[in-house]
Amino acid sequence: MTEQAGEGPRHGIVLFTSDRGIRPADLAVAAEERGFDTLYVPEHTHIPVKREALHPTGGKDLPDDRYLRTLDPWVSLATCAAVTSRIGLSTAVALPVESDPITLAKSIATLDHLSCGRVSLGVGFGWNTDELADHGIPGDRKRTALAEYIGAMRALWTQEEAAYDGEFVSFGPSWAYPKPVQEHIRIVVGAGGGPQTMRWIAKHADGWMTTPRETEVAARAALLRKEWADAGREGEPEIRILVAKRPEPQDLADWEAAGAAEMIWGVPDAEPDVVVGYLDKLAGRLGLGG
Repeated sequence: MTEQAGEGPRHGIVLFTSDRGIRPADLAVAAEERGFDTLYVPEHTHIPVKREALHPTGGKDLPDDRYLRTLDPWVSLATCAAVTSRIGLSTAVALPVESDPITLAKSIATLDHLSCGRVSLGVGFGWNTDELADHGIPGDRKRTALAEYIGAMRALWTQEEAAYDGEFVSFGPSWAYPKPVQEHIRIVVGAGGGPQTMRWIAKHADGWMTTPRETEVAARAALLRKEWADAGREGEPEIRILVAKRPEPQDLADWEAAGAAEMIWGVPDAEPDVVVGYLDKLAGRLGLGG
């Protein structure tokens, strides 16, 4: 896998946004100037103080307090859209089932309209089932709920008179504008790459985003492609790699074998001069240019 600009995969960055450190719009400008392809931001609406769900690392405690302070992703990306012209706008990951699907579809379509078609979505099922419960989503039904939300939003984005009838989403024939600039907004699922997830992606989404702890990515991508073919899907699922550490040669070989379309590099939630300095080093290492 090459790390040179214009060859091989795209390169995105992800900022765990909070009400401290660099603002998303300032980061977007700096990232676009340095040749990065996509900016990602996360989502948590709130964190219940009383929580039974374990963090994905397996711990009872949160790794840090940014989970409590996460900025709204759609407002954040809108500020980025206003000051950039090229960089893609995405999420790693958004939690659609924590919003009203009709309102969320409107927000995303508006963002795509105003950014001239630069939106894609990384979505998750939601590890924090206590958080989901406060939004009326039972933990054991979160996959069904997300499938319905995606189906309903796609109907609103593409149909002149959209309607949907499901367990968690139901509305009669409706007009909803603006439509996205893009004919098809790409949705990738950020989750562990087990058989159930790959089967779900093949049925409902456009690709897979790895978790920070993912291993044997090529083998998991092969499983996704099998499920994709079995589901009768055309084309190829998109693979995006969330890079949690500086990769070793074997990591790069694994990701190349997986057919990764984009590498997503984390940047620190710090003051602007620290983050911009980090971007400069990262862009240089990747061979990127503005």
